[in-house]
Amino acid sequence: MSNATNKVIAMMEEHGIKFVDFRFTDTLGKQQHVTYPASHIDEDTFEDGVMFDGSSIAGWKGINASDMILMPDPESANIDPFSEEPTLIVVCDIIEPDTMQGYNRDPRSVARRAEAYIQSSGLADAALFGPENEFFILDDVRWGSDMSGSFVKIDSKEAAWNAERVYEDGNMGHRPGVKGGYFPVPPVDSLHDIRQAMCLVLEEMGQNVEVHHHEVATAGQCEIGVAFNTLVKKADEVQDLKYVIHNVAHAYGKTATFMPKPIVGDNGSGMHVHQSMTKDGKNLFSGDGYAGLSEMALYYIGGIIKHARALNAFCNPSTNSYKRLVPGFEAPVKLAYSSRNRSASIRIPFVSNPKARRVELRFPDSTANPYLAFAAMLMAGIDGIQNKIHPGEAASKNLYDLPPEEEKNIPEVAFSLDEALKALDEDREFLTRGDVFSDDLIDAYIELKGEEVQLLRMTTHPIEFDMYYSV
Repeated sequence: MSNATNKVIAMMEEHGIKFVDFRFTDTLGKQQHVTYPASHIDEDTFEDGVMFDGSSIAGWKGINASDMILMPDPESANIDPFSEEPTLIVVCDIIEPDTMQGYNRDPRSVARRAEAYIQSSGLADAALFGPENEFFILDDVRWGSDMSGSFVKIDSKEAAWNAERVYEDGNMGHRPGVKGGYFPVPPVDSLHDIRQAMCLVLEEMGQNVEVHHHEVATAGQCEIGVAFNTLVKKADEVQDLKYVIHNVAHAYGKTATFMPKPIVGDNGSGMHVHQSMTKDGKNLFSGDGYAGLSEMALYYIGGIIKHARALNAFCNPSTNSYKRLVPGFEAPVKLAYSSRNRSASIRIPFVSNPKARRVELRFPDSTANPYLAFAAMLMAGIDGIQNKIHPGEAASKNLYDLPPEEEKNIPEVAFSLDEALKALDEDREFLTRGDVFSDDLIDAYIELKGEEVQLLRMTTHPIEFDMYYSV
């Protein structure tokens, strides 16, 4: 029995654990779970795993080959902060029973293979990721879509549009205006205490919370900053962060969403991803080049830019993602890099310590499956390094206000999910190196996401009545 398994068994005894919740992430990025009484879990469970039916998971097995193994990772064990009964959460890899290898469509197994690939390449020991997951906390949300019509209605007591609303206990009037949420003190920031509660729960689960604040948009846009980690561990932490934010909001009688663009006419929510690589304890992105970057870091950026439109399929995987990535509205659509210039899609943050040197990719959002998105970004960066793809000169100007002759020379991200999926289909070789991603996974992913594109394409939108009803 491994030391990690020993620790889990001891943790179960120490805390009187009654249930063990095995969790995994599906292709779409949503956590799934199955729960066992603690009396059914022993050392053998962590060696052999438990069987489950993979045919009910979207984009996975057919019913004729549905048996799969949930293999618990003892190092991921954490006590569930929300369950009424003492419950242990354990994240699992999905294993093929005939080969005992990671399932090629399991996102966590993909991320594991990406980590193994970077080590086998000799380029680095580890890749570090630090995402900034923005989200909205709302008071009410309703939507519907059927043959008779469609609608969506959201509400927040701090929304700018509620200045005239009559509340039973009075309208106190303190709320951020449109694009006014960054970041006045309470009572304008009405969500300070709920974010504090979220931070404390995250720390209980072992995450290193660095900062929390209100974000730019009215109606409850927020961010909680958590320290970086290695690829698989950081993806696990993102899933835990979403779990905590959703459940704390729910406990407060509110609802949280990571949708990139739930509100028309104000800022959308992104997931800026800070990235670097290390070897023998040294930050490989620190050097004497532009903004203190190494040549390796510049080549990494070159790979990201080269494959950005294919990356959009994993980093911006919802049709709603492209309501945020619209040219002309201060969105990170220009594929350029710059030191401190937030109009570029790749930013080099200013740091006082060279050990913290990193690049920040600004176009991803939190509808991304973190395992797939981080692995894809890493594979694009590695391709840039291996093929010495230089990103060209850094952007020093405001990219939102360029003359047309300069603007046309700067490449841009994809502007729709179907465009991103087409780019992924045509530009996939860099992902399949080292068998990190398989063609089978990519084909299944494109098919699954294509169904979302088709559904939106076939659904009448209320704004079309404004534009065309009286034609």
